[in-house]
Amino acid sequence: MGLSGKIALVTGGARRVGKAIVLELARSGCDVAIHCHESLDDADQTACQVVELDRQAVVIPADLNDPEKWAPVIDRVIAEYGQLDILVNNASLFLHDDSDTFDGFDPACWDRMLRTNLIAPMALSHHAAPHLRAGGSGNIINLCDAAVDRPWRNHLAYSSSKAGLACLTKALACSLAPEIRVNGVAPGIAVFPETYPQDLRDRLVRRVPLGRPGTPEGVALLVAFLIESGNYVTGQVISIDGGRNLI
Repeated sequence: MGLSGKIALVTGGARRVGKAIVLELARSGCDVAIHCHESLDDADQTACQVVELDRQAVVIPADLNDPEKWAPVIDRVIAEYGQLDILVNNASLFLHDDSDTFDGFDPACWDRMLRTNLIAPMALSHHAAPHLRAGGSGNIINLCDAAVDRPWRNHLAYSSSKAGLACLTKALACSLAPEIRVNGVAPGIAVFPETYPQDLRDRLVRRVPLGRPGTPEGVALLVAFLIESGNYVTGQVISIDGGRNLI
């Protein structure tokens, strides 16, 4: 319970990696604000699991592609809890159609991707900063991606937005020190997109030196470590990819 009394906001916290982060922070003692977009039922179920851990939870629905929603998300956390100590920018947009390919270039796709994956984390960090500073030891964690080092040719806007988020992580670390530490986590295979067939999953795992996929829980443990124990770590983007970046 090393984070007892701390308040955390996790964007995209209803499912998958976001949910694992919410539950790990709750186990560490945090009360949690769970942001979601359309996964309201999943967010409510995650909130119930937080309550079962004897922590408090509130669900905040908002479309982070809409700039009008950015400040109200932070305002809602403060209205509910009166403070904010940890911001985890986990929510992101990933498209499975041709609009994110070179041949299918669609400016609207790029606009949505950059707004959700890069500008929204910047805006949330901006609005959260006064509250993070107030506690004297605020933390921002940005969920980047292994695509920062190995961009995907059929996901150009996504890869570019995550590379931008990695750069933003370092820039924010400089801007917000010493009161706020800012770090990034760059997962490789943490959880497969639900649309990936088994043969594709097997092929991707064969490229990983450790020979196995990661897990959402593994990513969550790294996030919690950076917040709770990494008190001299800032401006770092740490890969958690089974060694895939090495080859």
